Amino acid sequence: MSEARQLPIGVFDSGVGGLSVLRALRAALPHERFVYLADSAHAPYGERGDAYVGARTHAITQYLLEQHHIKALVVACNTATAAAIHEVRSRYPALPLVGLEPAIKPALAVTRTGRVGVIGTRGTLTSAKFDKLLGSLAGQAEFVVQPCDGLAHAIERSVAQPEPSPGTPVGATETGALCARYIGAMGDFGTAPGQIDTLVLGCTHYIFVAHELRALAGPEVQFIETGEPVARQTRRLLETAGLLAAPNGDQAKEAPHTRLLTTGPVAMLQAAAQRWLGLPADCCETVSVP
Repeated sequence: MSEARQLPIGVFDSGVGGLSVLRALRAALPHERFVYLADSAHAPYGERGDAYVGARTHAITQYLLEQHHIKALVVACNTATAAAIHEVRSRYPALPLVGLEPAIKPALAVTRTGRVGVIGTRGTLTSAKFDKLLGSLAGQAEFVVQPCDGLAHAIERSVAQPEPSPGTPVGATETGALCARYIGAMGDFGTAPGQIDTLVLGCTHYIFVAHELRALAGPEVQFIETGEPVARQTRRLLETAGLLAAPNGDQAKEAPHTRLLTTGPVAMLQAAAQRWLGLPADCCETVSVP
């Protein structure tokens, strides 16, 4: 069991958006090793069918188990969770598994106006899993649901571009223009009666455009994302399974070992890793996952 504790945790997403979850995992689990896989060659998942996303999810899970001997898996993608989490649990019952779903339950605890906005990919927000979740909360709040076609993919592309200088209008960038389109379609934001006072970020990519979203929704609107809750749940599962890595001599003083893999161009992952996690380019590599 002591050897199993030192095995890495697998984390995957359709692209670089899941790095927001990895960032939270690294903060909450400082002695763990991680292998992150961005399936960028097959992104965006949110605009593909369930069968396709399910097949990719199974292929990546098998790859991470066979090639990296992961001790747990975090599906850092709302769309993949909705399409395939139940099948993965059935196929790998001994594998501690954490998935994502839009955090609309936590949003209920903080909304004061009773109007909650939810943004996500079309694949997530039209899934049977999300529909069931929404139905279970019927009557507790009014949910304004907005699919954001193209936004996750635009965020992926933006990492290869220079960051906008301070004062750049939101609509001057591709991501900002898409945020403006979708936030504008949802109605009024604010804390007055009838306004949306809470916004659920239902895609892991969206935390990386929080500045643009904040400029559009206003400073009083509360944002709800899933990175920290997922990290807490991962820690609970590892503790229950006796798989939580413990500091061991000099190892406790070392930075966590993190490998970043992509099925697409490595430059995009390197840029995202440096910008969002402060990780060096040499921790990234391209792999093939048939």
